[in-house]
Amino acid sequence: MQVMVAMSGGVDSSVAAAMLRDEGHEVVGVTLKLWGGESDSGCCSVSDVDDARRVAQQLGIDHVVFNFGDEFLAEVVDPYVADHAAGRTPNPCIECNRHLKFDRLLVRARALGFDAIATGHHAGVATTASGARRIRRGVDPAKDQSYVLHMLTSEQLARVLLPIGDLTKAEVRTRAEALGLRTAAKPDSQDVCFISHAGGGRSTFLGSRIALRPGRLVSTAGEEVGTVDAVELVTIGQRRGLGLAGDGSPRYALAVDVAGATVTVGHAEELLQMGESLRVVTWVDEEARAEVAAGASVTAQVSAHGAPLAVAAVMPDGDRATLRWQQPQRRIAPGQSIVFYDSDCVLGGGIVV
Repeated sequence: MQVMVAMSGGVDSSVAAAMLRDEGHEVVGVTLKLWGGESDSGCCSVSDVDDARRVAQQLGIDHVVFNFGDEFLAEVVDPYVADHAAGRTPNPCIECNRHLKFDRLLVRARALGFDAIATGHHAGVATTASGARRIRRGVDPAKDQSYVLHMLTSEQLARVLLPIGDLTKAEVRTRAEALGLRTAAKPDSQDVCFISHAGGGRSTFLGSRIALRPGRLVSTAGEEVGTVDAVELVTIGQRRGLGLAGDGSPRYALAVDVAGATVTVGHAEELLQMGESLRVVTWVDEEARAEVAAGASVTAQVSAHGAPLAVAAVMPDGDRATLRWQQPQRRIAPGQSIVFYDSDCVLGGGIVV
């Protein structure tokens, strides 16, 4: 089988390429050039491209670079900036997977005659009794990335390989060391790949693109209790960085009003609510959507490595849905994703309104 492997320059995609080569597939490595600006924290730097190219040489496979910079700017960076300007907290890694790695790349691979694409994500592909494919959790719970792949459909998964989903991170590094790969001890990327910490981080990145406005901190009774340097940088549920004096009763951001330059703060119990509204809702297939709509027992994950939460009901409505929890849960920041699971398999997910 001809497989195009997305090689980010990290150890996971390096080992994924090696595994597929050793299985006898015709493998070509591809690195996506996504960001032309400064980067020191992710998979977009010049050194990452060089690492991917050199690993491909070590493995004896061809390597190419695709420039998706314009698409990355339009589908990931610009929406990231716009979300902050509107008081939302986006997840750019999810949007990169949605629009670039499993859309543009998959289309390009198909046009070039490849049978499948592969990545180094810590997740797997399961097959249901009906033959449908679904993303399942990786075996290493500390590295599981099923949450950020929740938008993939059964049709897409028929052309996607995730070779390292049955390996722990330690096992991946052991394999890389045995192969003598230059990425064997390379640290994992941690943060948003297009934001440079050396260049001032998120506030500097956003401040060069939108006007960051100072704002008031007010209690639920309307009393002003402090100020923030930029309301656009505040996330619902945030406690640190608000500058509120500790009085034995911590206060959190309950609401962000960018237009009014106001952040409402309150106590932890004031964050609790019984449900959430979602937009940009996707399902792995119609069978999954129907199961959930009919009241199938599901859990929900509200962050990449968060604990599964019990769901009372999910009511799909086109590309939107309403979620009700079994027990009150802390409000999820608008812009973040909630992902639905049947045991270890992803059914779908959406973005909090």
